[in-house]
Amino acid sequence: MEEDAIQQSEEGLLPVTLVLGGTRSGKSRFAESLILAHGDGTYVATAEARDDEMTARIQHHKDLRGAAWHTIDAPLDLADALVTAETIGRPLLVDCLTLWLSNLMEAERDIGRETDALASALASLTIPIVMVSNEVGQGIVPANALARQFRDHAGELNQTMAAQADRVFFVTAGLPAQLK
Repeated sequence: MEEDAIQQSEEGLLPVTLVLGGTRSGKSRFAESLILAHGDGTYVATAEARDDEMTARIQHHKDLRGAAWHTIDAPLDLADALVTAETIGRPLLVDCLTLWLSNLMEAERDIGRETDALASALASLTIPIVMVSNEVGQGIVPANALARQFRDHAGELNQTMAAQADRVFFVTAGLPAQLK
């Protein structure tokens, strides 16, 4: 099925693609494959190495990606990073929107304003972009207010990005299903 999804895009990447899925669903690998089917890409990373475990995770992901990717770190100012990354001229991969959202919440940024800035940046891009985001709203209602707030913001962010996307995939167990 992944090959079918990639084959459908071989004529060219659409302007905006959103790839959703749960943790360890294979969504990042699938998103990377969409870009690599068309050449090298620019990886816009939102994770921050705040401890040894996360540092090792980030390095492992960089090692797996290899030299085909140029990486830009954008833990907070994602909209600005996309505009800057566009000048490189390669398709963009943002991984991931929910880590970016966590960073925004911790920094006490205005989520609505940041989401609007991201949507505006997407509309202005002249190169294709694939965005990855976790779908967190399919589980139980979180027990604490902060987790519920995160879940609600993530759902709103995903809906906004899906509405703007030309194509949306949902990945489960490494299998992508096209939703839009």
